[in-house]
Amino acid sequence: MSEKVLVHYEVKGQVALLTLDDPPANTYTHEMMRQLDDAIVRARFDDDAEVIVLTGAGEKFFCAGANIGMLNEADPDWKYCFCLHANETLNRLEHTPKLVIAALNGHTVGGGLEIAMAADIRIARKDAGKVGLPEVALGVLPGTGGTQRLVRLVGKPKAIQLMAEGSTFGFDTAHELGLVNEIYDHEDRDSFLDAVLEYAGSFTTPDKATKAVGLIKRSVQTGAELPFELALALERELQAQLFASSDAKEGLAAYVEKRKAEFEGR
Repeated sequence: MSEKVLVHYEVKGQVALLTLDDPPANTYTHEMMRQLDDAIVRARFDDDAEVIVLTGAGEKFFCAGANIGMLNEADPDWKYCFCLHANETLNRLEHTPKLVIAALNGHTVGGGLEIAMAADIRIARKDAGKVGLPEVALGVLPGTGGTQRLVRLVGKPKAIQLMAEGSTFGFDTAHELGLVNEIYDHEDRDSFLDAVLEYAGSFTTPDKATKAVGLIKRSVQTGAELPFELALALERELQAQLFASSDAKEGLAAYVEKRKAEFEGR
């Protein structure tokens, strides 16, 4: 029997679209997380994919987090390994030198928000759902990077308050808190996703130097966790890579020659 596809992978234009698909709420099991892991690695190596967009299937949910029935049946040692692998998967998403955009088409709560926070940019569909980390109601903490990524986005006092209260709130509030970058006003998922894919396409060649975009991401994602002097050293090393790239030569020449640069992502 073939394995059920829980994470769909397709390339639209120059954008890899990863879709979480397990109705009704796209909750993730170990099987889904393994498929997401595989899809992230596939996108990393895919020369046809210059940007990654992550979304959920259906109109109502991006992802409602881990499958609670699965967790209820598993023993503590298994759950520890499950959380460890989920952490490794989201770290891989964060470390991939391609821009990652989370298209929040519906409710994004618990582990769903933890997945979204590992993306570089989050775009939500207006009034499409709730956001939050309500794990405290289950007697546990957000264990897929939630406690660490949330504090880096909103600061210690607000992060502790939101998680201790188990608050869920709309995308407008998430935008005010800095959890969501943009809100798109679309009535249905398809038109919303088309708009996100169009935005993602603005970061692709020939108009954008995708190697520079990827290394800007890497410099920020890694550098923000380092002491300042080490972060500057990382920045210099990544800049040296870019100075040696074809795209930098093209960008500098185009500026001097007063023409539009044509980037190749190399």
